[in-house]
Amino acid sequence: MLIHVNKSAILASLVLTGGVLLAGCTSAPVAKGVAGGNVGGCPGSDNCVSSFTSRAGQKIEPLKFTGSKADAKAKLKAVLAQREDARIVTEKADYLHVEFTTDLMKFVDDAEFLLANDNIQMRSASRVGYSDFGKNRERLQEIRSAFEPCCN
Repeated sequence: MLIHVNKSAILASLVLTGGVLLAGCTSAPVAKGVAGGNVGGCPGSDNCVSSFTSRAGQKIEPLKFTGSKADAKAKLKAVLAQREDARIVTEKADYLHVEFTTDLMKFVDDAEFLLANDNIQMRSASRVGYSDFGKNRERLQEIRSAFEPCCN
């Protein structure tokens, strides 16, 4: 049996696959920052969750805390420091922008945390693709489990 190998098709496939893999590593941040005293909502894609959106599939509850914002921020930073996939990129008085990098494909997701009087608004979105298979929600729920209850 003779097998014909199309070298051009193989090369094109490798280039396309490599481009997709590198896109996860080099894409621009999708952090929206604070607007009107809130974290941003989500686009129409399924790779984002936010505590400040009206879309049911993308809605996530904010983190709750009692006590001071300073204590809550310290606890949140401690929770993030325990994660190997997290890197704080921007820190302001009441705001954190964090990059999360996936193990296998090294895709980068952006998360934002905004401290209010008794809660921390959250937003997490993938930089590439349409669906994240629930990874952003799962990650924020893991952070919630490690954070709550906070701060007496």
